[in-house]
Amino acid sequence: MKYSIGEFAEMIGVTTDTLRLYEKYNIIKPLRDENNNYRYYDDLDVRNILWSRWYRSLDVPLGEVATFVNSPNKDEILNRIQKTQEDLKKEIMEKMLLLNRVKEIVDNIKEIDSQLNKCSIKNTSGIYRLKQTYINTLIDDDRIKNAVDEWMELLPYAFFSFKIDKEDFFSNSECLKYNWGLGIKESDVNNLKVKIYDYIEYIPPKKCVSSIILSSNDQCFERNLFQFMIDYIKRNNYSIEGDIFGKIIITIKDGEEMKTYLEVNIPIER
Repeated sequence: MKYSIGEFAEMIGVTTDTLRLYEKYNIIKPLRDENNNYRYYDDLDVRNILWSRWYRSLDVPLGEVATFVNSPNKDEILNRIQKTQEDLKKEIMEKMLLLNRVKEIVDNIKEIDSQLNKCSIKNTSGIYRLKQTYINTLIDDDRIKNAVDEWMELLPYAFFSFKIDKEDFFSNSECLKYNWGLGIKESDVNNLKVKIYDYIEYIPPKKCVSSIILSSNDQCFERNLFQFMIDYIKRNNYSIEGDIFGKIIITIKDGEEMKTYLEVNIPIER
């Protein structure tokens, strides 16, 4: 039985544009009425449409679908479906990595209030870090600019980090010197196969006193922000054994003022 393009499309659940596209790829070959140039389809065309839709559901490109419909070869079909299988495995792994990162961000935000200005002992993971500023002044270095372009593409695995040199932390200055830059966990560097250049800083895993502080964006890092952590370290007979580092969790507007929640980690030994 013959069907017009509209009838045929409605009966098999596709659009007329899809039928024209499949005709372009020679997947179906409708008969043409020489008098009016109308297309007509028959019941056998349904088979090719169904197979084509099945292959497309497996993410096979239309060009290859045409080959599998018109000249099917078992080994070629198997190889193409196996490629889809491998692509899906890779996609699932990437989504799982992203899901774990998003969960970590959610947990960080949920724990802000319970950890604000409270100390705990934390074993931090290794971090690779790109130093981009001195205090708030950007460092003009072409090497850093190139790496920043690469690392910005790694968000949200990359995060905004800061570091205060231990020597400056113990200086007499009320406003501590610091630097900002993008950081990436060592595990994410391995999973994402990030290229590490010789000018990228590495902070190894450390045992730290860790806390959340709330800092005004308009002020420098004042020593009194960290005094409760220093007091905790002294009370528990620890010593500070490295540079202070951390990351931005989230920035909020508090009244008319912008403020940032920071995770602060101070390396310690007893």
